[in-house]
Amino acid sequence: MIKSNFHTHTYFCDGKDSPEDMVIAAMAKGFTVLGFSGHGQMPIENDFAMTAKTEPLYRKEILRLKKKYSGKIKIFCGAELDYFNVPSDFKYDYIIGSVHYVFKDGHYIPVDLTADDVVDAVECLYGGDFESYADDYFRMECEVVKKTGADIIGHIDLISKFFEIKAFHYADRYFHAAEKCVKKLASYNIPFEINTGAMARGYRTDPYPSREILGMIKKYNGKIIISSDCHDKNHLDYAFDKAVNLAVMCGFSEHGVITEKGIEYIPF
Repeated sequence: MIKSNFHTHTYFCDGKDSPEDMVIAAMAKGFTVLGFSGHGQMPIENDFAMTAKTEPLYRKEILRLKKKYSGKIKIFCGAELDYFNVPSDFKYDYIIGSVHYVFKDGHYIPVDLTADDVVDAVECLYGGDFESYADDYFRMECEVVKKTGADIIGHIDLISKFFEIKAFHYADRYFHAAEKCVKKLASYNIPFEINTGAMARGYRTDPYPSREILGMIKKYNGKIIISSDCHDKNHLDYAFDKAVNLAVMCGFSEHGVITEKGIEYIPF
């Protein structure tokens, strides 16, 4: 079983636990490597990202833990950067590139805050046309590597987070927009996440991306990396068995692991 995670949030952003608590929990689970990915600073008012005050403290703490636990577990200091993130001069070990907002008519729509927020925004700004909303989301997702300098493509279909609890559904137009996005992002030759975070928080019963979109990633020779998008030390390896089964079902035989030399791929 996979004993690593590279999408990990702590109390320096919207996670529950301290970085050291995360490291101790990871070692107890038999992890050999752990990567932290604090949310980078945002120009949009929010309650999930690091700030100009907390980001340097986050980096200092992760670097301290790297030294303290050297020889016991490998630790990497990464960041999750959004399409709209404030640029950073700090050289992180790796970057996860994500889209958490759609911009429409002067409004920033949070795609994963609450299901009601999405319903209201689609009704008010798109006249109830969810497919147009999805078009805008995937149009932005197409540019996420260019905007963030990502080494990993985070939850490419985060927009589907609430599909199981609200009256949203997959449709041909949705998949057309998704495939166009996958094709472009696959050309960067960096891994797409298989992400179990929404499962851990009770929103989904399957990882994202969906089986259909994961099939598109395979079609365009994309690579994958499995993560829990962890906000709680107890969920560091949440549903990794299900993520691996999904990956194998879609034809993948290996997954990415971050090393000092970059991302390397190992068999399941």
